[in-house]
Amino acid sequence: MVNRVTYRIGNDDLILETGRLAKQANGSIYAQYAGSAIIATACASHDSQEGLDYVPLTVDYNEKYYAAGKIPGGFIKRESRPKDKEILVSRLIDRPMRPLFEKEFGRDIQIVPTCISTDMANPPDILAVIASSAAVVISDIPFNGPIAAARLAYVDGQYVINPTFEQIEKADMEIVVAGTSEGITMVEGGAHEVSEEVMLTALEKAKEFIKVMCQLQLDLRAKCGKEKLPLNPLKVTLENKDAMRSEARPRLAEALYVKGKFERRAACDAVKADLAAKYATQLEDAMQKKLFDALFEDMEYEILRSTILDKGVRVDGRGTEDIRDITCEIGVLPRPHGSAVFTRGETQSLSVVTLGTVFDEQIFDDIEGDRREHFLLHYNFPPFSVGEVGRMATGRREIGHGYLARRSLEPMVPSRDAFPYTVRVVSEILESNGSSSMATVCGGTLAMLHAGVPMKKPVAGIAMGLITEGDKFAVLSDILGEEDHLGDMDFKVAGTSEGITGFQMDIKIAGVSTEIMKKALDQAKRGRLHILGIMNKTISKPSAEISPYAPRIEVMRIDVDKIGALIGPGGKNVKAISEMFQVTINTENDGTVTIYGKNAKAALDAKGAVKGIVEDPEVGRIYDGVVRRIMDFGAFVEILPGKEGLCHISKLSRTRVANVSDVVKEGQRIPVKLLEIDKMGRLNLSYVDALGDNAN
Repeated sequence: MVNRVTYRIGNDDLILETGRLAKQANGSIYAQYAGSAIIATACASHDSQEGLDYVPLTVDYNEKYYAAGKIPGGFIKRESRPKDKEILVSRLIDRPMRPLFEKEFGRDIQIVPTCISTDMANPPDILAVIASSAAVVISDIPFNGPIAAARLAYVDGQYVINPTFEQIEKADMEIVVAGTSEGITMVEGGAHEVSEEVMLTALEKAKEFIKVMCQLQLDLRAKCGKEKLPLNPLKVTLENKDAMRSEARPRLAEALYVKGKFERRAACDAVKADLAAKYATQLEDAMQKKLFDALFEDMEYEILRSTILDKGVRVDGRGTEDIRDITCEIGVLPRPHGSAVFTRGETQSLSVVTLGTVFDEQIFDDIEGDRREHFLLHYNFPPFSVGEVGRMATGRREIGHGYLARRSLEPMVPSRDAFPYTVRVVSEILESNGSSSMATVCGGTLAMLHAGVPMKKPVAGIAMGLITEGDKFAVLSDILGEEDHLGDMDFKVAGTSEGITGFQMDIKIAGVSTEIMKKALDQAKRGRLHILGIMNKTISKPSAEISPYAPRIEVMRIDVDKIGALIGPGGKNVKAISEMFQVTINTENDGTVTIYGKNAKAALDAKGAVKGIVEDPEVGRIYDGVVRRIMDFGAFVEILPGKEGLCHISKLSRTRVANVSDVVKEGQRIPVKLLEIDKMGRLNLSYVDALGDNAN
């Protein structure tokens, strides 16, 4: 039986339907809005594991090219490994849903939202979030949802719910908000220096739409929802739990405040090892050992949170608004085009900038259409950054963190017209203990300024945390890894001195008030300005010159009627210049000429040659000419392609010359000054030798 619910948004209905497609899944939803459609399925494994301390959830969002009436580009004509965009949407769905599953369910859960139609006007990702939640809500999988999402754009001073691609392009802010009917659980987005007030208003407006979408899912569940499967709670308890707690807690309370990440961890491990040795026989049982580990995690959680709320003291001794020591260095590598090291406490980013040409742009082949990006940012998180051994790979975390950093920096990166280079930033995280993505923002700014990229303004980022207990709460600036783990909110904010450019927030509790959000944003602004102040002492403006090792790009405009002369018959002229100076020359129909050289000298020499072709000879100017013919009375010298002048024998030297060939040879390059253009248009030249201009 087919069941359906609808909700009108603008001129189209948002449709959630089940019972017609993919009926063997635990839950299946066909969702459609305008010309975009998603099939979202939710499945759970048959076997349940007891005592899992995590939710084994996988979200695999995927887009089919046929959705847009396209065939995949490249040699392989079928969709292959997930694109970065698909991974980012998978994270967008995973993050708000994961906390609402029960660990005690104990089964693998897989959610597969597939975009099967797109009108290339309405983004399908929000539809995928709602459909994924609805698939679980109507299924037999236990879930404390539903959740929903809304995209808001701030366009011309107005808030637009679920904007089109065109509206997003024009927006001063684009924000995606996810949550339950009780409150927001996730926020991410980018902006062009908007105020904290603009963002807070957007959050309030998103809440209203999310509540409506959650109710729509509940209406569908009322029609056809399945009975939920039972949980598989752990039936074993930890023996001697009270004795262990009373013995370990006082020692752990001291160990947790040892200075230094590794020293602190070693002190805590020592307490745990002592207790494990005392109860060694009991802990030979695997489940007892698992519960023992969980007890220590719970004690750490309780101690750190209560100390922050009651005493305002954090794990490393800082107050709630204190920011760790920051050092900034630039020019740390000899050959890359720009480099910087940004260190904040025990988090360190080595940021490296490479400048390229238009031929280095990233080409994206998406279902919405092909596009090119001239600003790239790649984030690497090797295992040694946290003192571990592991696989070197680019996972979902790296892609997500890199995307946040790129989004934060991109509004301040100059346009192609202002700076015709492709800019690639790579952030190598060398140490990590809290907010390496925001360290990437800071390091990326320093490295780009060092590389001579004319950023509109420097950008800095900071990660905020939240601890709540009843009516009490504490907002933490510049959180550590431990505080991220034990806190109720991870809120990353990046921006300039004037406003916000990027943000991401994950909330682990329901109903964070507007008061808390306002305090967090105000405190984040103060922290951001503090960090910017330190960065500006190292470098605040772009270097005057780009690296001599970087390619040089020269852009010039010529008269449209001169394009033919530059290109020459069969491309003869432009090919000759390209080969002579080892450059690439691109000519547009509007007269824009772009010269790509391996270095500054090659590009500038080629630019001079282009000018020589398209410019008219200028009296008084010195040209680098080539002797084409030698006559008894002088030498004919080509000063511009196709333009020759006569350097009379009397103008070859300050002293008398018997034979022209005594001074110059055919094919020789010589500097000559254009003395005059006579009434017949003939060019009269003078040889400029080591003694000076012979005409003077």
